[in-house]
Amino acid sequence: MPSYNVPVRELRFVLNELLAINDATAIPGYGDVSDDLTDAILDGGSKMAEEVWAPLNQVGDAEGCRFENGKVRTPPGFKAAFDAWNEGGWSAISTPQEWGGQGLPGVLGMAVGEMAMSSNLALSIYVGLTGGAASVLMSVAPDHLKQLYVPKMISGQWAGTMNLTEPHAGTDLKLMRTKAVEQDDGTYAISGTKIFISGGDHDMTENIVHLVLAKVEGEGEGLSAVSLFLVPKITVNDDGSLGQANNVVCGGIEHKMGIKGSATAVLHYDGAIGFRLGPKPEPKVVGADDAGGKKKKRGSGAGMAGMFQMMNGARIGVAYQGVALAEVAYQNAAVYTRERTAGRSLTGAKYPDQPADPIVVHPDVRRMLLHMRAFTEGARALLMWLTHEATVGRFDGDDERKQQVGDLFNLLTPVVKAHFTDVGFECANMAMQCFGGHGYVHEHGMEQFVRDARISQLYEGANGVQALDLVGRRMGVDNGRPARALFALISEFIAAQKDDEAMAAYTKPLQAGLNDLMGTTMWLAQNAVQNHEEAGAASVDFLRMMGTVAVGYMWARMARIALDQLAAGTDEAAFYEMKLNTARFYMGRVMPDTASLKRRAEAGAEVLMMPDDEAF
Repeated sequence: MPSYNVPVRELRFVLNELLAINDATAIPGYGDVSDDLTDAILDGGSKMAEEVWAPLNQVGDAEGCRFENGKVRTPPGFKAAFDAWNEGGWSAISTPQEWGGQGLPGVLGMAVGEMAMSSNLALSIYVGLTGGAASVLMSVAPDHLKQLYVPKMISGQWAGTMNLTEPHAGTDLKLMRTKAVEQDDGTYAISGTKIFISGGDHDMTENIVHLVLAKVEGEGEGLSAVSLFLVPKITVNDDGSLGQANNVVCGGIEHKMGIKGSATAVLHYDGAIGFRLGPKPEPKVVGADDAGGKKKKRGSGAGMAGMFQMMNGARIGVAYQGVALAEVAYQNAAVYTRERTAGRSLTGAKYPDQPADPIVVHPDVRRMLLHMRAFTEGARALLMWLTHEATVGRFDGDDERKQQVGDLFNLLTPVVKAHFTDVGFECANMAMQCFGGHGYVHEHGMEQFVRDARISQLYEGANGVQALDLVGRRMGVDNGRPARALFALISEFIAAQKDDEAMAAYTKPLQAGLNDLMGTTMWLAQNAVQNHEEAGAASVDFLRMMGTVAVGYMWARMARIALDQLAAGTDEAAFYEMKLNTARFYMGRVMPDTASLKRRAEAGAEVLMMPDDEAF
């Protein structure tokens, strides 16, 4: 059975040393933060994750969810663990106090969320989706709907979902057929079918609040008619009590490769009562309708902003899933390679008192372990830094600063979603490789990590779509302003270290990677405008290049901290020396990937587009 220990020291390093969250006292949510409070949260969350959630991970995989007589049953123990998590307030660490949360910084909520995902990814999905749906309601729902729904979602009494995909339409939202028809009382009748709905039905809460995208009848075609609706599984009376079952029915659940304890449902809406989120759009005149000069009118897609808010938040969460599974997979691989013996070191016996050396002495095993460790620590730092910067920048800065942090968050969201889930899956696979044949069998749990990690590359926007979003939309904002902000930030850090010889081992490779990234950015600017297929052909390699450099920036910053701590005479020298060792590995074995990624990206679209469609 696999084990999991929350990396408390690593989390403390990011929170207290890299981000220095104790210093941001003027920012809402940060004023109450102290070392004692942070320690209490990390220690308490660790106990819940390690002792309550982790033991159910293999149970959830083996038992899965069941669809019986129209009802979904979650694996044994899931409801009790879900309730314990919510009763402890772990799902509401960063929720505003007015809605029943603790109002603490988002990065503390992220730390606890990592524990949940590493210990039991399938179970964590129910919590994460509910929090995401509640956040959307806090932002765009009318006050009376907020009061009715949000507190019970935050407490875990009710759950939440996001309904986007249909059997014939996923990423291309304009193809959706689910419709919303306004009723005399101001509600809407929602009809259609949604698929791949995580947590779409289950037995852990008394109600499920669905956020549903639908086309509003009479408001045009395509995206202009799409809006967002709140559709409860069970209707809610004005006093907050439950009413009758709504006309939304679960048609079944998917039988999946992984995350089997997460119920992925097909939902049928047949005139279900829904509430529009966001105001009705003002009509827009778009052209003559006929010879009589009548004009067509269409809406502006009100409510889509709320869904995009949840989708962007979900993409950050899915990026963290890649990190969380890489972390737990690495931990088990590290333990196994220190215990498993086979052969001798290439330079002679390292453990002569044993009949063979542990396999951790072999260079290729160490390559895999260091690759996993360098990714998890660097990616964790980037995700938490990104969230912290976005929060602090909104409250503590002028307009230019606010624009910068907004640009960085929007630019890097598709990057971390795609890059971290791709590499997270690679890390889970490496960890299984460390076990050899034992990794392929169920009892060690490694093959489950591989299966569970695979979905993160697909949902919340497949990774190829994230790459297209990066090069086709986010890079081009205001003639590349977001990318320039990222390049300037990294360049300024490198320049500040130019007189420190000890930092050269980290800044020179980072500069080389940045040069590759900026060079390909220029190549895209020169070639993709004339031929959009050049952007599509280069997009995946370009995204991975940007992700590699962004994580490298975090490693350079962490190396700076480690050098300073060692120079000051810390009593945790081994911890900081390992930080430097891992940073050296990243700069020496990962950062050089940018050179090959650059060449691949600039190979052009022709090598991909030459064959006829029928040739495949």
